[in-house]
Amino acid sequence: MHFDDRLATVLRLRATGERAAKTQFRQLIDLLGERPQAGDPALKAAAYLRLIALGEMIPVKIRTALVGESGWRFRNPELVKWFGGAHPHVAAAALYRAQLTAPEWAELIPKLPIRARGFLRHRRDLPPEAVKVLDRLGVSDWALPQPEPLELMDELVPPEDIDAPVHAADVRPAEGEPNRPPGKEDVRTLVERIESFRRARKTGAGGDVDPQAPRLPMGDEDRPNDVEFDHFLFGADAEGRIDWAEGNIAPMVIGIDLAALGSTAVAQAISRRQPLHNTRLPLRGAKRIEGEWIVDATPRFTRGEGRFFGYAGRFRRVMPEVANPRSAEADRLRQLLHELRTPVNAMQGYAEIIQQQVIGPVPHEYRSIAATIAGDSAHILAGFDELDRLARLETRALDLEAGQCDFAAIARRQVMQLQTVLSPRVARFDAKLGDVRAPLALAQSEAEVLAWRLLATLAGATGAGEAIRLDLDTEGDQIEFAATLPATLREAEDIFSVETRPAMGALSAGIFGAGFSLRLARAEARVAGGDLMRDGERLVLSLPLLTGAEAVPAPESAAG
Repeated sequence: MHFDDRLATVLRLRATGERAAKTQFRQLIDLLGERPQAGDPALKAAAYLRLIALGEMIPVKIRTALVGESGWRFRNPELVKWFGGAHPHVAAAALYRAQLTAPEWAELIPKLPIRARGFLRHRRDLPPEAVKVLDRLGVSDWALPQPEPLELMDELVPPEDIDAPVHAADVRPAEGEPNRPPGKEDVRTLVERIESFRRARKTGAGGDVDPQAPRLPMGDEDRPNDVEFDHFLFGADAEGRIDWAEGNIAPMVIGIDLAALGSTAVAQAISRRQPLHNTRLPLRGAKRIEGEWIVDATPRFTRGEGRFFGYAGRFRRVMPEVANPRSAEADRLRQLLHELRTPVNAMQGYAEIIQQQVIGPVPHEYRSIAATIAGDSAHILAGFDELDRLARLETRALDLEAGQCDFAAIARRQVMQLQTVLSPRVARFDAKLGDVRAPLALAQSEAEVLAWRLLATLAGATGAGEAIRLDLDTEGDQIEFAATLPATLREAEDIFSVETRPAMGALSAGIFGAGFSLRLARAEARVAGGDLMRDGERLVLSLPLLTGAEAVPAPESAAG
């Protein structure tokens, strides 16, 4: 239990700055790097969760330096495997320091990502069993061997005709002439001959040039690598990571993880060995492959044993549609949010496993830490949802759910709820809402979210002793719901970009501040056919009214 005692001591402390984070990072990898031994699985899981959190606080360059410090000897295969999936620089430093036994290497290497196996290939101190596993998996350095300079230079002789085109046969020795090392004059002559050939090609002199003759990349025409691909064949390993592609596309796509590119459905299809048909995936990286692609791939199985060993398929480029820059930026934001949700979901899941004691008893202190992590993760995911909703609303990619509701009843009910929160600060809503109805063509839930976003943001920004006047005007074909701005918002030049945080802990309209919440409310109002704007010291929400026979009281509104 000596291991668990030390690990528990380290986890009991919270790193509040980068310096403390680096110290705790060192301590955790020192403890986890020891030989595997009995201990609390939940405690070890909490340690890996803490490493993930610390990694967000420490830049990659510093983490790489920490892991690469002399003195580390990672003897725990579990930690080595965890580092294998980290950032490439961190993974390379950790795999260089790993010290495992031959059976441990033989068992671990097949489980490592292909990129991590490539790092191991550069080590010269691996046991023979590990090298055999690498060779069997086909891992080798993708580089040509260095040629022997004299073997090439022995074939060069002084050319007899400088003006002749450069052919392969021209650089071989005459029959019967012995090979000899070239001197400075031979090299100079060869350079002059190449320059002469280049000048002749530019000026048209020197006659016709054999199109099959060897060419040097002198920049006189476009190179094949500049061609933009619209389709290519590929192969992937059992984990869905591309390990082969045709032609010049290979260096740009090998190592890409198909499961990480797509949705959860794509990852599930790969884990279940199902074919991919007409699956849309984005590629990022070199300009020639960047964009949206359609993937069709079938699983591959060995003939003898029927063992699944990957995919073979084809990428084809999606024809670009005419879209405005705002839509393109929103799409990029939503893709980024999709990529950010994955690690946060993982952190939340691990924390809930610990907090709920799914894999065994956990001390109350660690359950408390796990509950905090789970709560923070949920808060972050809620913020991601708000960002995604704003991007979709502002590009008209999302419509609010239609229905019927009474906005006046919703506003009166929410004002009463907020008064109880404002009262301890001697602040209040001075509401002049009357008993009128304000029927809208919105679902009850959509109207409640919009009203709460607006009222809770105003209440959160209200200072002690302030009174916020609320007026509701239903004359004409739209409602006008007006509120005086709190002092903290009146001072802002643009209330839709102000970063004011709620003054009261019991209220929160979002994690990005009052300006973002109001901008999101404005986007919702505009999609509903209205608007949210500032009029001097007032904030005015306008929404179209339902009139005539359409304005039938909804059951939910009537109950309010």
